[in-house]
Amino acid sequence: MSKTPTGKNTSGRGQRDLRVKVKTAKGRKLSSTLWLERQLNDPYVQRAKREGYRGRAAFKIMELDDRYGFLKPGARVVDLGCAPGGWCQVAVPRINALGENAKKPQGRIIGVDLQEVEPLAGAELHQLDFLSEDADALVKEWLGGRADVVMSDMAAASSGHKATDHLRIVALIEAALSFAYDVLEEGGTFVAKVLAGGAENEMQAELKRNFTKVANVKPASSRSDSSEKFVVAMGFRGVRSRAGSAPDGDPRDYLGDDEE
Repeated sequence: MSKTPTGKNTSGRGQRDLRVKVKTAKGRKLSSTLWLERQLNDPYVQRAKREGYRGRAAFKIMELDDRYGFLKPGARVVDLGCAPGGWCQVAVPRINALGENAKKPQGRIIGVDLQEVEPLAGAELHQLDFLSEDADALVKEWLGGRADVVMSDMAAASSGHKATDHLRIVALIEAALSFAYDVLEEGGTFVAKVLAGGAENEMQAELKRNFTKVANVKPASSRSDSSEKFVVAMGFRGVRSRAGSAPDGDPRDYLGDDEE
């Protein structure tokens, strides 16, 4: 029987297992072998299995919320590109989505993704392209109002070309930000993955105009060899400016909870 995640950060508990070595099997590429070896030896992959999370990405949002406290009881949350559901798992107990604490307000979380996501108690999961014309109206209807938090761990599908991939993820976060402008309550929070690389400077300046506080963080659970970081923009002021046109490449070509 699998464990039910508590949404609490238990970092430092338990011992890391001895390193596992994987031999390259006949017909398997060396890159696949190295990926498998990395997964087997990743302490956050091991923790996710022990604690019942759907992926190591759960610990990223856990660390960010521990630091900035945006997943509060009673909060209305939207998780864009939510598959496989790790961020939703963390949010459910923190916003009291199941109403288990009668002394605190009950929150709601809407998860949307291009693919169908396995049901999760306390989360309302929908198969939806958040870039579709009526997506923001649907989400507000499901929530019964505007959101307090819009969060995204999406990453653009890799093309193998670093510069192109960077532009694609910038386009994706700009699309997520535009969605957030449409559904966020004033005072709300926007959390999203970005990649270090310079092309996001204009977007960072825009965030600072539209939110009272903007932080850029690389959680400990983000792999050291990854260029990813996360932007946490708090205190939505209302739209003062919008992101520019998206770079070449369809931002719909995205992946949910990325396992960097």
